[in-house]
Amino acid sequence: MVFLKKFNEKKITIISIFLFLYVMLNLIDGERGLISYFEKKNLIADLSQKENILTKKLNLIEKKNSMLTDVIDLDFLETTYRKKFMVGKKEEKVFVD
Repeated sequence: MVFLKKFNEKKITIISIFLFLYVMLNLIDGERGLISYFEKKNLIADLSQKENILTKKLNLIEKKNSMLTDVIDLDFLETTYRKKFMVGKKEEKVFVD
């Protein structure tokens, strides 16, 4: 009986403490909490960096493709041919990278 009296007297305080702890835990560790925010921020930075790398690779491939299809660039074609097939002119020294 004494316990119920004490509980009724301190009911608002106890409920307030539990609600405060619940809110604080969700702010720090919840799905939308502080820790999750920093993890998502790092993920976004990594993905944007990968996107930049892939964009650069795509631009390079498109440039090489346009050199071989639109207006044929003979210099690029010759260097590609030499690299792939290890071909050189007479009395020319070929060095491999």
